Amino acid sequence: MERIAFQLRIRAGKAEEYEEAHRHVWPELLAELEAFGVSDYSIFRRGQQLFLYMHVADFGELTQQLAVSEVNKRWQEKMAPLFEPVPDLQAGETLAMMQEVFFMPGKAQGRSGKRESGAGEDE
Repeated sequence: MERIAFQLRIRAGKAEEYEEAHRHVWPELLAELEAFGVSDYSIFRRGQQLFLYMHVADFGELTQQLAVSEVNKRWQEKMAPLFEPVPDLQAGETLAMMQEVFFMPGKAQGRSGKRESGAGEDE
């Protein structure tokens, strides 16, 4: 399972509209994200900056699935007016991906971040 993080930026004055939309994410979009293998998806905001974090089996595959998803296309069209470019977006980047520099696994996980066999399971 990959841990993925990236940044987005909301236009000035659009934070409340963005948050309101995310209080009512479409059930069909949530179901599709789950079907595509997304879990533990969180979005954090500080001012105009957004930090998005998720677990997914294969992020490359997810981006391909989302690119052809009609539900995702409609959601992105709805959200597009709320965003502005991330200031340090590199040439050729579509998302401002974050590089993981530290990870502390929980007690039920080994050093690799993967769940250890039998850990936390009923016996």
